[in-house]
Amino acid sequence: MTKQKQPNDSLNVDEALNNSEAFLLKNRNIILGGVIAIVVIVVAILGYRHFISEPNELKASEAIFKGEQYFRNDNFELALNGDSLGYKGFLKIADEFSGTDAGNLANAYAGICYAQLGQYEEATSFLDKFSADDYFVAPAVLGTMGNCYAQIGQLDKAAALLLKAADKANSMSLSPTYLIQAGQILEKLGKNAEAIEAYKQIKTKYPNTLRGMDIDKYIERASIK
Repeated sequence: MTKQKQPNDSLNVDEALNNSEAFLLKNRNIILGGVIAIVVIVVAILGYRHFISEPNELKASEAIFKGEQYFRNDNFELALNGDSLGYKGFLKIADEFSGTDAGNLANAYAGICYAQLGQYEEATSFLDKFSADDYFVAPAVLGTMGNCYAQIGQLDKAAALLLKAADKANSMSLSPTYLIQAGQILEKLGKNAEAIEAYKQIKTKYPNTLRGMDIDKYIERASIK
């Protein structure tokens, strides 16, 4: 298992996480819980669309089924690595069924499992392998990657991914949260003009959301730095 890298002292991630509203991943069950819900809701669309017509996809769907049960029950170690009863684990499924929808989906599941277990570098590796172009799971995976990169101190990359997630989602529920998170990181990096731009997107696009209703205080704070 990969050893976690320590954040650069000049970009101390603990300092970047001081504002809990900037990084819900500090209480990661909140933000990842939302991602899990999204993954579970659309898993049929992404994972099972072609399973009936392609035998390999059918085998893959059968292999992943038990993992999804463990995943929904927060048994992330078993979901990831398998059990003694014949379930392979998301890691082996992603490798063995590479190129199938289920193999692709197993990468996302594996990444989220690693994130839940606090193994953020491994999480980013698997989340980055996941490929989708939808407006639900894809931005949620990008947002989770951004938060994982923040946890290991790669704040520039974290901000960029969160901004990308917000843009791809274009969602009243996801986008304001990602924009707030990105803005807070950018402030910590001293990129106040970019932070203001992120906050102004909330004011312009999502003014009636919970975040949008108090966004002026974020804009004001970044403006006077």
